[in-house]
Amino acid sequence: MAKFSILRPSLHLVLLLAALSTAAFAQGQFRIGERITYTVSLDKFKEAAYAEIYCVSSGALTGKAAIELRSKVKTLNIVSAAVAQIDESRTVFVDPESGSPIYISRVDNTDGLPKESISDFRQASTANHDLLSLVYKIRHLGGSGSANFQEGEKIYSVTFSPSGSEKISVPAGELDTTTVTLQSEYFTELGFTDVRINLTSDEAKVPVLLRLNKSKKSGYRIEAASIQAVVSEQPDVRPSPTPTPVVIATPRPTPTPEEYVANQPLAPELAFPLGETLEYRVTAGGRAVGTFVTRARERVQISARDTLILSATVTNAAPGNPVFALNDSIAANVDPTSLAPYTLDIRMAGPLASLSQSAIFDDRTGSISFKGGNRVDAPIATHSILSLIYAMRSFNLKPSAVRDRPVNDTRVAVFWDDRPYIFTLRPSPAAEITVNGEKGQAQQITINTGNSQLDALSLKVWLSMDATRVPLRFAVGQYEADLVSVSAVPPGK
Repeated sequence: MAKFSILRPSLHLVLLLAALSTAAFAQGQFRIGERITYTVSLDKFKEAAYAEIYCVSSGALTGKAAIELRSKVKTLNIVSAAVAQIDESRTVFVDPESGSPIYISRVDNTDGLPKESISDFRQASTANHDLLSLVYKIRHLGGSGSANFQEGEKIYSVTFSPSGSEKISVPAGELDTTTVTLQSEYFTELGFTDVRINLTSDEAKVPVLLRLNKSKKSGYRIEAASIQAVVSEQPDVRPSPTPTPVVIATPRPTPTPEEYVANQPLAPELAFPLGETLEYRVTAGGRAVGTFVTRARERVQISARDTLILSATVTNAAPGNPVFALNDSIAANVDPTSLAPYTLDIRMAGPLASLSQSAIFDDRTGSISFKGGNRVDAPIATHSILSLIYAMRSFNLKPSAVRDRPVNDTRVAVFWDDRPYIFTLRPSPAAEITVNGEKGQAQQITINTGNSQLDALSLKVWLSMDATRVPLRFAVGQYEADLVSVSAVPPGK
């Protein structure tokens, strides 16, 4: 079972509040075809989550007029592992006049296997909003009023009122907005002390900034990254509709680009410095097989993106060994903050030559291209094997207090061979191990991949217990790789 905290429902709230942009109540109209994407930051994490909102269509559901809305929510990278892992898609049909929900389908993909839950109000209508229909009500009332909503088994009341005007700058543009403050016991239970939504000052009341704060220094910030207002030719379900003006964001002035400076230090949350070089000795049953080196090689600009280059290279291979050839290598270009991969390049000339491949990761859609143009869909920010090794050093791998109920397992999407798998990282309590003749404390992480061939090898990693969380040992079947040395090589050398 994956770990979750009070931040899981709060992040759901953040991203469901963002869904108020799927439609506008201005003059009783929904904006069919409107698609909005959001980026979510949490404290120092600038890309904590991604959300896409889409007002799909108008029509009828079992004879009742309805508007179809969809949303997709996905936490990313370190936040997904260390704070809350969320991968949810939602389809909601609402009454076009009252805005109340008629039918709600939620699909949770967190564990890799979709789990659907349904709320059906076609036979018995509900007087309470859910979070999605609630935010439509807020827009319809211009950010001033009150309402009831139900989340889980409990019914809450919420009041909302304008608290001022504000000109804001978000990736979607610079906009004049009205700030709306929300108050509810629901927010208090989740630990939020300040909840505000910025709605555009025009008739559409598009939310372009959402802030949910636990303190002055801690909270979520959700910014509109793009607003695609495509007016469908499909008629609205109500008679004689008055067209809603399409919101056109004020163009953001183009700033003079700052000169890129290569090899800037990495964020301290990553637990390893730029230039870190780790050497490992590989053995099988006590017999030497070879050595390899991993490096956080350099931080440079590639294709106009700030990029961290990670590498692992075989530096010595015993003659006749069944796994390595000299200079076999893996290189991954990754985001320097989240470690989400941009590209993966595996070059093997020895017995593992069949693993050689190049892959390109689309950081907007999640798709991965590989092996002669093949392509697969994957969760956004799916890791490669190499980026996972570095990223897991920053994961919150706290062992479960009850060994037979491992509630602190961490699940991570990882690309292997030709598709993504959900890797499960199970942490154990610290224990003493001997590496390179020295005794010390380390935490064993057992990895289950969902791939039968890999799982037959009983993958394990031992991480040091200090702040660097250096991998002290890897175990893959009969092979063990023990850390021999740690050094700092100047980036780019």
